[in-house]
Amino acid sequence: MRRAIIIIPGAFTSGNLFFGVWSIVEASRGEFDRAAWFIVLAAVLDALDGRVARLTRTGSDFGAELDSLVDVISFGVAPAMLQWHYQFNRGEMGWLLPFIFILAVAFRLARFNIEQAGHAKAQFFGLPSPAGGMTIATMVPFMGTPFFVENLSHLPWHLLTAVLMVLVSLLMVSHVPYPAAPTVGLKTWKGRLGLAFVLACVAAALIVPEYFFFPMAIAFIAFGLGRAFLYGYLDHLPDQGPLHDEFAPTDVIESRPVGRRIFRNPLRRKHRPAPHREEH
Repeated sequence: MRRAIIIIPGAFTSGNLFFGVWSIVEASRGEFDRAAWFIVLAAVLDALDGRVARLTRTGSDFGAELDSLVDVISFGVAPAMLQWHYQFNRGEMGWLLPFIFILAVAFRLARFNIEQAGHAKAQFFGLPSPAGGMTIATMVPFMGTPFFVENLSHLPWHLLTAVLMVLVSLLMVSHVPYPAAPTVGLKTWKGRLGLAFVLACVAAALIVPEYFFFPMAIAFIAFGLGRAFLYGYLDHLPDQGPLHDEFAPTDVIESRPVGRRIFRNPLRRKHRPAPHREEH
């Protein structure tokens, strides 16, 4: 029974990879909407594998590393190749945008493994890669809706898509804080509101997915940026990180105020005054 339980999180991770690779295949065949929804399914499985691992207490370093490698494919390579086949395969240098996006996903996941992997999180520092990948992917089915065709199709979406991909790439490697999943429960008002929000999102995702996912992803990105500026997060971002100094000490944690929260930067050694010595 214990061995069977250990396999469950790995099965979710494998399913994540399965849909990521299937998305790449469908994008190469011109089935762009199906490719986008496969990335969404990969994100659902990615959200479940960590929770299942914590629930069954079967998390491991191997599982965390495997999850990151899979995420690079499902939320980096797959969305980038989808957009390349959909919009950017006509120019000589159109492949550079997918490359920048994939590189940002790889950097984001490598930093995540150093700073935040292995435990439940109240918030993420930097846009999570599943959110970034779904933003780029679900743009495709949204662009096929009657609302988009009638009201927004006249805009220069080739340029806007390029700007959005660069923006999402920058946010993934930034330290802008983004909230994790809301607290769900029935004992407190906060838990009830979180449950109502989750149920409303699930209903909208099932009823009108092409209208829900992309606008919701844009709202999530804007919420993180707006909250960062409102609470002054950007004035207190860490001046060091694993991309600056890979040999920075990690044994001492420094706490400093970030807006109304405490940001714990594991990459800076807390300054301690020298011990007082009496002179004889």
